[in-house]
Amino acid sequence: MNFNNLFTDDDAVSPVIGVILMVAITVILAAVIGTFVLGLGDQVSNTSPTASFTFDFSDSNGELAITHDGGNSIPASQLTIVAQGASYNNGNLGAATSSTSWEAASGSSDDVTAGSSVTIVEDTADGLNGATVRMTWQSSNGGDTATLGKWTGPDA
Repeated sequence: MNFNNLFTDDDAVSPVIGVILMVAITVILAAVIGTFVLGLGDQVSNTSPTASFTFDFSDSNGELAITHDGGNSIPASQLTIVAQGASYNNGNLGAATSSTSWEAASGSSDDVTAGSSVTIVEDTADGLNGATVRMTWQSSNGGDTATLGKWTGPDA
């Protein structure tokens, strides 16, 4: 037996590396195609913005001021103020569950940035005291929504 032939014979190296590379390429292609087929690629682009809102209620005049304190700039058309158990007079909303866009409540279609605010006013004696008000965001394609801020009235 000639040991020199064993160490210099490298015929099997090339086919083994070729098989490993083909398996790796197949796995990567399957992962990429799988994410698009399952729709995971679309969800990455529709993540909700990071923003904080404060709610300042004045019981004496029944006004609730909602202020964007910080975070991402958000198009006003994607923000909605949803009130449950309340009635307030701007945006022509009634009792029970009502909603209005930031644009309608503020009268501005500009992007909502830090420092932007809107004030809603109660329409009835009970008004916002027994309400839960949420600031919600909806993606531009209408698929995803998120609650960015929540306020609960003192009598809720």
